[in-house]
Amino acid sequence: MDINSVVTPRMGVSAGEILGLFRGVSDGLTKADVMRRTGLSRTTVNQRLDGLLAAGLLIPAPEDARTRGRPAGQFVVNHDRGVLLVADIGATGLRTALCDLSGRVRSEREASADVTAGPQTILGIVDELFTEILEEEHQRPSAVLGVGIDVPGPVDFASGRVVSPPIMTGWDRFDIPGWFASRYDCPVLVDKDVNAMAFGEQRLRYPDVPHLLMVKVGTGVGTGLVAGGQVHRGADGAAGDVGHTQVTVEDTAEPPVCRCGNAGCVEAYAGGWALVRDLREAGREVVTVDDAVRLIRGGDPVAVRLARRAARILGGAIADTVNLFNPRVIAIGGQLAHTDELLFAGIREIVYRRSLPLATRNLQIVRSDLDPHAGILGLAQLLVDGIYAPQRIQELVDGAVV
Repeated sequence: MDINSVVTPRMGVSAGEILGLFRGVSDGLTKADVMRRTGLSRTTVNQRLDGLLAAGLLIPAPEDARTRGRPAGQFVVNHDRGVLLVADIGATGLRTALCDLSGRVRSEREASADVTAGPQTILGIVDELFTEILEEEHQRPSAVLGVGIDVPGPVDFASGRVVSPPIMTGWDRFDIPGWFASRYDCPVLVDKDVNAMAFGEQRLRYPDVPHLLMVKVGTGVGTGLVAGGQVHRGADGAAGDVGHTQVTVEDTAEPPVCRCGNAGCVEAYAGGWALVRDLREAGREVVTVDDAVRLIRGGDPVAVRLARRAARILGGAIADTVNLFNPRVIAIGGQLAHTDELLFAGIREIVYRRSLPLATRNLQIVRSDLDPHAGILGLAQLLVDGIYAPQRIQELVDGAVV
């Protein structure tokens, strides 16, 4: 709904839709503003606002000394009505945060952790960090209105379960929402990490760009799609996984085996773990993806050569996606996105060469502005949208009235 438009008067405008008007402005609205923008009568607006106020979803706007106060009867969204807990779980580390109901991070923690340790171990670490953050912010578990978890593997979004993940040993079909159910009485959202990153990037950095492709090049290669301003997961949650599409590389006699079990995947050539493998075979002392990045940035000739090849392979996979999906922005994050322009030059070269001119004439290929926080910020925005869904708001209002 356009917050500046006037709609035909109708009693059916819900409390959730009216709250949406307040979410779309920064300075709040008065009852007269709501009447003008919805066409509702004063009596109906009073009823809707009374319900939102009783539920603690709206509060009177605080006075601002810089503007000599606000107009009488002005209201704003109560972003402190509750809190959100989010965890961005990667292959070798995780980041947790407590956010308010605008999605703003109020406190965060991170830890090194190998996702192959299994769900009980990793989620135990997440829970410990959640507890620390809640105590630091003087919040009780009852204040948590939503928990968001992202993982580096394919997720059945409806059930919140990881399905046949290539690198997440022991996680297959594990009930992540159920694990948190005994701790927090609220919805638990689980998604693929790059989906959360894509949504955060689009919502917070490119809100006027409805079609965005997010590419994460870290330990592995992952992609997330935002279409029409919403995460596009496909029929079963597997949309956009270009890291496991198979490619033919001319200078390779035998295609390398990927962690998914297939041979010749994009990730098996261009993922961070693949670069570490190849650098070791070339006699370089590397253990982590960060070690490989340091060699690339330092100009090691073998590392630079492998990175350039990886960029071209990634460019080919991304070009295929551009032809199919036609995004306006491609945001690239992950550790390998920090190899200066070397990675981006190779990707741009291949994408612009192999994609249709119509698909690339307005295309931007950029480094992620939010990396490495894109995951937690995207999770927070996904949770906020769920909490402020009109049906959910009506339930909260009805509960307050009762």
